[in-house]
Amino acid sequence: MRVMAHVGMVMNLDKCIGCHTCSVTCKQVWTNRPGTDYVWFNNVETKPGLGYPRGYEDQDHWRGGWTLDGRGRLRLRGGGVIRKLLTIFANPDLPSIDDYGEPWTYDYQHLFTAPLSEHDPVVRAHSRLTGRPTELRWGSNWEDDLAGAPATAPGDPNLRGIEEKVRLDYEQAFMFYLPRICEHCLNPSCVASCPSGAMYKREEDGIVLVDQDKCRGWRFCVSGCPYKKVYFNHRSGKAEKCTFCYPRIENGQPTICSETCVGRLRYLGLMLYDADRVEAAASVTDPAQLRQAQLDVFLDPNDPAVQAEARRAGIPDDWVAAAQRSPIWTLAVRYGLALPLHPEFRTLPMVWYVPPLSPVLDVADDPAGGDPDVVFHAIDRLRIPVEYLANLLTAGDAEAIRVVLRRLAAVRAFMRAQQVEGRVEDAVASSVGLAPRDLEALYRLLAIAPYEERYVIPPAHAERAARLEESVSTGCSVDYEDQFQASAAGYRLDMVQLQPRGSERAGPPPGPSDAPPPPATAPLFVWRDSAKPAGGNG
Repeated sequence: MRVMAHVGMVMNLDKCIGCHTCSVTCKQVWTNRPGTDYVWFNNVETKPGLGYPRGYEDQDHWRGGWTLDGRGRLRLRGGGVIRKLLTIFANPDLPSIDDYGEPWTYDYQHLFTAPLSEHDPVVRAHSRLTGRPTELRWGSNWEDDLAGAPATAPGDPNLRGIEEKVRLDYEQAFMFYLPRICEHCLNPSCVASCPSGAMYKREEDGIVLVDQDKCRGWRFCVSGCPYKKVYFNHRSGKAEKCTFCYPRIENGQPTICSETCVGRLRYLGLMLYDADRVEAAASVTDPAQLRQAQLDVFLDPNDPAVQAEARRAGIPDDWVAAAQRSPIWTLAVRYGLALPLHPEFRTLPMVWYVPPLSPVLDVADDPAGGDPDVVFHAIDRLRIPVEYLANLLTAGDAEAIRVVLRRLAAVRAFMRAQQVEGRVEDAVASSVGLAPRDLEALYRLLAIAPYEERYVIPPAHAERAARLEESVSTGCSVDYEDQFQASAAGYRLDMVQLQPRGSERAGPPPGPSDAPPPPATAPLFVWRDSAKPAGGNG
């Protein structure tokens, strides 16, 4: 067992109101620069819909993520070394600017300079790339509130196989919001796809970053990411992506999208996991079993044996204590309510989702006053088909979705009976395999949890940097044969040379008999020198 810590996020889709505050604040903090006009580290999509970039979920087209070869071994869907060498100057699997939507602004000056006329002046859209007038055809929020869905939603890959059941007529329409950021996967295909080794996964907290000094703009990370959350800055010629706001995380603060979320739907916390199990979990043959395989990778932070191994691995005690209070552990593992986005991509994502429930109670109307039989019968009559949610979150396992929705419905029925009618419905709790105190705990966490319970983030330990400097490998979770970053210890990252401590002090040059010690090596996720962190997009 090799214990490592990983920061993760859960989003409760039942609480997202589609206000896009998270997208705007992320844009202002991270991508409010030339060259990143079209870049949205955080975006909110309307489902059903094609998403951003257009149709990103269709890996038969984009060839992102992982697949299994004939012998059951993990291989990049986009091909290995030979294919990448053959396409290094003309990558055929990249989205175009039309798939993202050309960023635009408006000719506001025309409002001030237009002459007097019978009609009010109208501003025209101008491309932020060329400065010329442009026709608006697509964007990160094109399908918001179903405005564009009647024309585009039939192409949603999640509708495959259930087209007859899902009709997009006005009377039978359904929709919900899906906020998305980089998944910061346990098994990131973007890292394995990068020929230059610029993409890397931090050992201490699992955040995936880009070393701007090493990036050569090959863009295989863009095509390798199945979620299309790596972008290319056409001004700098470098790749950029969501950083999980790591400067804030290191100071015990939540990401900016979480901090400003109006619906309070985001949860942040640490997870302990066994790095030795990651490759086996990603290699499970049946895609429907990938979620359970990833759950088996996570370790119980309350287990004394796990705590002892964590200490031996150098994980601080306050991080273990934070993992015990983690809302991610509670929602994803203890109660099984949070689900990974497209586990069939085999990247083992660390941003999970609680599926939406609101349409269930609209259909149920609960005439039996909380009778679990009535509530659970409505699960298969909800406006959002169970099969659609299964294609999105459980690789087609509809029964797993039913279990989650039944528990969410039980929380509502139980708390309504308790707070409105003053009675305790033990039958509701037992029908979903939980105790009444469990439903009360879930109600508190999902509905009224305060700030410190939604975000359990221990500050980084600066003293760990010295230990990381002495490490000769990243300690990353997995290794793969014949991949660009493969090595015996994990993904291979080119090492940078660090001057020995004290070498910057002035003094006489060393004589022949006291030659300086050889320079130390360190992974790129630690300080490159005394003034600049090696990680990040800046």
